[in-house]
Order: sequence, then structure tokens, then C-alpha cells
Amino acid sequence: MDETNAVAPQSEDKQQTETRDQAPLTPLVDVFEDSSGITLCADLPGVPKDKLTLQVKDDTLTIQGVISIETPQGMEAIYAEVNSPRYERAFTLSKELDAEKVTAEFEAGVLKLRIPKAEHAQPRRIEIKVA
Repeated sequence: MDETNAVAPQSEDKQQTETRDQAPLTPLVDVFEDSSGITLCADLPGVPKDKLTLQVKDDTLTIQGVISIETPQGMEAIYAEVNSPRYERAFTLSKELDAEKVTAEFEAGVLKLRIPKAEHAQPRRIEIKVA
């Protein structure tokens, strides 16, 4: 790589200001549905558990995560494809889902959410009486 492609080091304050102004990365998500609810799997590589935030407000589920990328001591990045150190994605939840009963698991950079259907949306068996 020649000098025209080199990345100049920035002061910490300038890096933090630019980080807040950059658009977040959008995590890739798979959504699966069965008769009792949905399962959402989001890829969040580089995000430690303590930097992951999940929030349900009204009918919106928001996933936010901050990537921890550490440059080895004595080195500096001259090229980086990760332009933002944070992920963010929001989903509008159907009224058929019970947002109060969301469960979450996080392992190896993959967030797995289980959102059950609300009781009124669950299939139910109707008893037939003999007259």
C-alpha cells in the first residue's frame, strides 16, 4: 500500500466525535416463525455481552451493540472495512406477539431472541358439546 492509502492517526476526542456521527452497522438477521411465536437470530460479531442492549418500547424492539476492536500495541490501522464501531437495528412487533415475554441468549456473537405469540393469538382447541 502506498502513502496515498495510509490512514493518519486521529486524536481520541476526534475519533469519539466521528463515531457518534457515523451511521451504525445493520446486523444481519434471520427470523423464523412457528405456531407459538418467532425466533430472531442476529449476527453481532465483535460485540461483547456487556456492550449489547435490547429494548422494547411500545411496539418497537431495538438491538444495539458496540464493537470492541482493539488495535495491537505499536500498530495502527491503515485500512479498515468496519467504518462504525456500533450496530443498531429496530423491528416493529406485531400485536400478536407478547413483548413482555421476550427471552434472549447471546453466544459466539449471535443473539437469539424468542418472542412468543400473545395468548389471544395462540391457536386453541374448541370443545364440541353433544346436544
